[in-house]
Amino acid sequence: MPELEADDHKLVTLARSSRARIQAPEGAAVRDTDGRTYAAGTVDQPSFKLTALQAAVAAALSSGAEGIEAAAVVTDQGLLKEASVHAVRDIAKTAPIILADPRGEILQVLER
Repeated sequence: MPELEADDHKLVTLARSSRARIQAPEGAAVRDTDGRTYAAGTVDQPSFKLTALQAAVAAALSSGAEGIEAAAVVTDQGLLKEASVHAVRDIAKTAPIILADPRGEILQVLER
């Protein structure tokens, strides 16, 4: 696994915190092209459902982000959901998406 830069480790830490704070299945964080970060957990409501990464991307976009530089997902499921990947790829075709387990151990870095 490639060594992550400090800013990418911060994304993993934010994603872990979001997941733990609300005891969600997933936590996620994104960094926009201005260096701002946004974190979110899984949203599972009767009327709508969002993966943690979809929610973090939505938070970034609704705050005026013009692009995504990097993203991280923390889950105990060990895989990136297709909907999560699409949420990032709709905005940033080459941004790395980091997958980590709940301890923060990096499982995969998806780059295009």
